Order: sequence, then C-alpha cells, then structure tokens
Amino acid sequence: MTDVYTTPASEETLRHVATRLKERNIEAVIVDSGDDARRLVLEKLPEGAEVHSGKSKTLQDAGIMDLIMDTSRFDALRPRYMKMDRKTQQREIRKLIAGPDYMLGSVAAVTEDGVLVAASATSSQLGPYAYTSGKVILVVGSQKIVPDLDAALRRIRDYILPWEDAQVRTVVPTGSFVGKILIIEQEWVSGRLEVIIVRKPIGI
Repeated sequence: MTDVYTTPASEETLRHVATRLKERNIEAVIVDSGDDARRLVLEKLPEGAEVHSGKSKTLQDAGIMDLIMDTSRFDALRPRYMKMDRKTQQREIRKLIAGPDYMLGSVAAVTEDGVLVAASATSSQLGPYAYTSGKVILVVGSQKIVPDLDAALRRIRDYILPWEDAQVRTVVPTGSFVGKILIIEQEWVSGRLEVIIVRKPIGI
C-alpha cells in the first residue's frame, strides 16, 4: 500500500495535471527537485515580504522552511507568533497569521483532474489557502497525485494521518486527527494560487 503513495507520477500525468490546474485558474509549474522548488520560491518572494507557512514536511525537505524563517530577509510571521503567549495573546496570534501577504505550504493530494485537497488538525493554514492570504504558493511532490477525490481522502486517512499522529505523539500524548479538509476546485483571483509540482517525491 505504501508504494501507491510514494511512487512518482509519470511525465504524462504531470503534464496533464498541470494543464488541468491552469484550466481551474491555478498557476502550475513543474520542477525536477526540492532544490529547484526552493530557488523558484525565492524568486517569487520579494525582499521584506510578509510570509507565513503551514507546518509542512515538504517545505522542510526542500529547505523552504529555513528560507522563509529568515527574519533578515523577510517579515516572517512564524518566528514572531512563536514568541507570543498562547494563553494571553491568542487573539493577537489569530489575527496575525489569518491573512498573510504570502502563504506557503503543501497539500495532502492532487487529483489527476487538478483538484487540490488539504487536511489539518488545527486548520490554521486552511483559511489563508482558501481566501485570506494575498498569494498562495504550494509545493507538491508528484507522489501526491492520485486518480480522484476518493483516492485523495484515502491517502489522508490511510497514509498521512498515521504518519502525522506518530510525529505529534512525540510531543502531545493525545496524538493528531483530521480536523478539517479543504477541497480547492478552482481559484477566483487570477495569479493568486500557484502550485509547484516536484517530479521527485518530496514530503509525505
């Protein structure tokens, strides 16, 4: 079963998915590796840009998390809110990260028809993905391409959740869960949402 979720997509499938994304008003570009994705992200982020991200193994593997946490280059929101008190400043934290100018992240799956599927326990990144961020850049390994929406949901339940739960249990005994699922079928604002598809498997 694991092979189903870790095998890179064929070149034909990659090009088909990129075409379908563009038809849904979602920009799409195909790159070879995580290094290529990181360089492309750097080109797209203006110096000093306000930037935030969901917690993402894909971004970590590509070195993008380290890039956008650099407060000398960007107005990085994660380092700022991580210093705030979760008990007394929750309102301020919520408002700070609700609508960043640039939001980076990944998704759990992309269907061959170009539908993006993201899942989260806290759901903090889903609002910015859906609407409140000015620009969204998603980095997606080609192994996340699945035939259809049913397969995307199975990938979340059968593969991603067990991995995420194991990670969370090293910190929180209660583990993780699927809190909310966002399905993106089309983007309203041209140029707002871009997907960087990485040929080599990256992330989970």
